Amino acid sequence: MAIKTNHQLTEATWFITFTCYNWIPLFEIAKAHHLVYNWLKLIADKYQIQTHAFVIMPNHVHILIRIENDLLNLNKIISNGKRFIAYELINLLKVANQNNVLGQLSSACTSLEISKGQLHKTFESSFDAKPIYTREFLFQKLDYIHHNPVSGKWNLCEEYTEYPHSSASYYIDEKPNSFVSIVDYRDYWI
Repeated sequence: MAIKTNHQLTEATWFITFTCYNWIPLFEIAKAHHLVYNWLKLIADKYQIQTHAFVIMPNHVHILIRIENDLLNLNKIISNGKRFIAYELINLLKVANQNNVLGQLSSACTSLEISKGQLHKTFESSFDAKPIYTREFLFQKLDYIHHNPVSGKWNLCEEYTEYPHSSASYYIDEKPNSFVSIVDYRDYWI
């Protein structure tokens, strides 16, 4: 039986996924991976939210974050992050003259979204958030995140540790990430 997650409750460690609208590879098209890095740095600096693991795929993002301040609202953090990234992503698509993609994103907005001033639907409306309660579930999600670039239809690199937009090389090869300050999950879970 599935347990419905109450995002108002802020557990310490969360597995989060958010997806580009209609699975369009917007991060790849706009060469916009840095926008996720900027957001992860922002939430680390502003809210002391720690990034344990991440992968930025062409059309979705998986992150494993730790939120120790129980006054923070997970829905608001992720929604604001998606909005922050979406705004910059649209600007990059405009600069790259990606008019077909911009047209798709524009025509996807509902009349209610348009009435609220939204011009493009960059991400799917919802996001997935699963609290991490056990080491077994933590390891399952870490493995999933790190192997995502070489799993299923994805062949983004030969070896999963070679994918540049992932924390895998930090854990496997002990290489620090140039863009994200990774807080080792083992400090809290081992």
